[in-house]
Amino acid sequence: MVKIRLRRDGAKKAPYYHIVVADSRFPRDGRFIEEIGTYDPMKDPCVIKLDTEKYDAWVKTGARPSDTVKRLYEIVSK
Repeated sequence: MVKIRLRRDGAKKAPYYHIVVADSRFPRDGRFIEEIGTYDPMKDPCVIKLDTEKYDAWVKTGARPSDTVKRLYEIVSK
């Protein structure tokens, strides 16, 4: 199954996330199909960049977003 989820980067206690499309069998920070955005929770306010067209296209083809990615998408699409 294809999932849209977060891939963690950054230093210890300073996370930075990439929003990626990946097979659910791949590890969290491992191989992925496509990167569709970024999320930086350390900035104030947090910075979310998401390509909503790619997100919608992947969801339409059957990719399942994680709960966190769903919330980020709702924030961006307002």
